[in-house]
Amino acid sequence: MTRRAVVTATGRYLPEREVPNSWFSDELGLETSDAWIQSRTGVQTRRFVDREAGEATASMATEAARRCLASAGLTGADVDGILVATVTPDHFFPSTACLVQDALGAKGAYGWDTSAACSGFLFTLAQAAAMVRSGMARRLLVIGADTMSSIIDFEDRATCVIFGDGAGCFLVEGSDEPADGELLDFVMHTDGAGGDSLKMVAGGSRHPTTAQTVAANLHVVHQDGRTVFKHAVGRMGDVVTELLERNGLSSDDVKLAIPHQANLRIIQSIAKRQGWSMDRIAVTIDRWANTTAATLPTTLDWAVEEGRLERGDLVVFATFGAGFTWGAALMRW
Repeated sequence: MTRRAVVTATGRYLPEREVPNSWFSDELGLETSDAWIQSRTGVQTRRFVDREAGEATASMATEAARRCLASAGLTGADVDGILVATVTPDHFFPSTACLVQDALGAKGAYGWDTSAACSGFLFTLAQAAAMVRSGMARRLLVIGADTMSSIIDFEDRATCVIFGDGAGCFLVEGSDEPADGELLDFVMHTDGAGGDSLKMVAGGSRHPTTAQTVAANLHVVHQDGRTVFKHAVGRMGDVVTELLERNGLSSDDVKLAIPHQANLRIIQSIAKRQGWSMDRIAVTIDRWANTTAATLPTTLDWAVEEGRLERGDLVVFATFGAGFTWGAALMRW
C-alpha cells in the first residue's frame, strides 16, 4: 500500500550578520540606494555568513536541521536519510549532506546533495516524498541551504543586492493514515535552453579553475535579469495553474501561497494572475532576500511561527530557478 508523505516539523537558520541595503553604497561604494533596491526587488535587508567564525552552507544546514529535529523531539539518530539542495556546497565532494550527517551524529543515515538552483528544495522535497510513499524511507530530513554571498559579484549592483544566505529544513515522514502536513502533489519542469541566462561559468569540468578564470571573474553568478524575470513570471504562474487544475482546485481553495522569494514584483505578478490578495502570500524577501534553495523552507517555517496556517489549510509552493527549472507543490497543513 502506498504510504502518505507528511511534513511533521520545520526549522530554519539565518546568520546573525544583518546587511541592510545601505551597506552596498556606504561600505562598497556602489552607485545604488535603499530606495533603488527596494523599488526593484523588494529587499530591505539580508543575512550573510560570518566567515571568520567558520560559517558556510553545511553549518547553516546543520543548525536548521537541529532546530527541525528539536521541534519534533528527535535526534539525528532517528532519521534514515539527509537530502540537501544547494548550489553552494562547502566542497564539490564530499557532499554537504555528508558533513551534516556527521555533525548531527546521524550514524545510520545516508545522504546526498541535489542541484537545481532556486528550484532545488522543491525538487528534492518531491524526491523525498516519493521515497517515503514507496516505503524506501521512513523518515527524511530535506534541507535547502545556500551561501550566496560566496558566489556573487559585489561589483554588479543589479545582482549582488538580490541575494542572502540561509538554510531551512523539513522533516518528511511516512504515514498510513491521513495526517497533517501531507504532501499531495508536485509538478516540475526543466528547459535547459535557458541555461545561459543564469549561470556560474567556471569551476566545473568545462572550465576548471585557473588564474585566468579567476581574473576573468567567471566564478560568480552571471544573470540576464530581464530574461530571467520574464520567464519566472510566466512559468511560475503557469505551473501554479497546472497544479491546481490537475487537482480539481481553484485559486480560492488555497489558503496560503509560498512562492520563491526572488523579486517582489514577480511575487506580485503571480498573485495578480491567480486573483490572490497579498495577505494570502507569504513574503520574506524583504528581510532575508533571495536565499536560493532556502527560500521555500525558511518562509514556511516563518509562516507557521506567525500563525498564518490552520489545520486543513491548503498551501501551494511555487519556484523558478537556473536551468531553467520550475515547479509547484501542494500541501494540506
